[in-house]
Amino acid sequence: MRKQRIDVRQSTGQSRIPLGTENKNMAIQWFPGHMHLTRKAIGERIREIDVVIELLDARLPGSSANPMLAELTRGKPALKVLNKQDLADPARTAQWLAHYNAMPGVRALPLDAGMATPARALVDACHQLAPLRGGMAKPMRVLICGIPNVGKSTLINTLKGKRAAKTGDEAGVTKTEQRITIADDFYLYDTPGVLWPRIIVAKSGYNLAASGAIGRNAFDDEEVALELLDYLRQHYPQALAARYGLLDAEALSDEQVLEGVGRRRGALQSGGRVNVQKAAEIAIHDFRSGALGRITLESPEEFAQWLAAGEKLDAERQVKKDAIEQARLMRLKKVPRPARVDEPDEPSD
Repeated sequence: MRKQRIDVRQSTGQSRIPLGTENKNMAIQWFPGHMHLTRKAIGERIREIDVVIELLDARLPGSSANPMLAELTRGKPALKVLNKQDLADPARTAQWLAHYNAMPGVRALPLDAGMATPARALVDACHQLAPLRGGMAKPMRVLICGIPNVGKSTLINTLKGKRAAKTGDEAGVTKTEQRITIADDFYLYDTPGVLWPRIIVAKSGYNLAASGAIGRNAFDDEEVALELLDYLRQHYPQALAARYGLLDAEALSDEQVLEGVGRRRGALQSGGRVNVQKAAEIAIHDFRSGALGRITLESPEEFAQWLAAGEKLDAERQVKKDAIEQARLMRLKKVPRPARVDEPDEPSD
């Protein structure tokens, strides 16, 4: 049996709470306190920014695009950088680049750590988006933002040519805004990685957790691994065959695939039983490191479907919440009860 999905509010210190069926689309949430400060800082900084660079994870471009950032930076020219393209499916990266490049005021570029001169491409793209900026009188002011652990600090260090930003292979390394001078007339403002207060797309939560964008205490490794393997057996069965020898993965359940991972990689307990926790950690690590090959966990069409379903469920949840609040206020007599249809109207004077 698969474990119940969990909901963790790390920022408030709540413990893991099993979710009911009605809340499964909100299984993973992570919004620590410093992210509130980051949201405020971006809102204040954006007024003087010329171009916004949003770093996306090329393996999950839709899930790693922050809707809160989109709202905060609305109206500003945007450069979408699909980072870690060397770990992503090239065909799907092309689909996502076409998707973003079709948007007005948006450019999209692929990027990976192996590129020798990413600075020129990014600077040129920013000047194309804001052609009236440049020179000492009107220096280009660029805000770079993205989800945690998407590679911002590594990119900034590459752009600067030295260790200008702290890096680390975990979510939430950068905690404060930094201004970095890329050229005499090009200023880059780095912000901490930030998610958004409520993840309404269920699949996005799992994909973000699998990629390393969410703190480890905010999700269950086994549940995330099962979601990951379920997608891989449907879309990348050849990767499971090559890495774990699972030649018939498409015909297996995700639980059976996870057990196969454990047996192949030696995650066994006494009596030959599979240590599912260890097997889950192995599967997630193999995805993050690229050991499974070049994989993308969503296409533009898939993400659009997930988003529509998430928005529908969220709207239904809000209607229920509003009805409960209305009933509470009526009990307290803070609002009048609505007149019944069969009640006569009050006589007029």
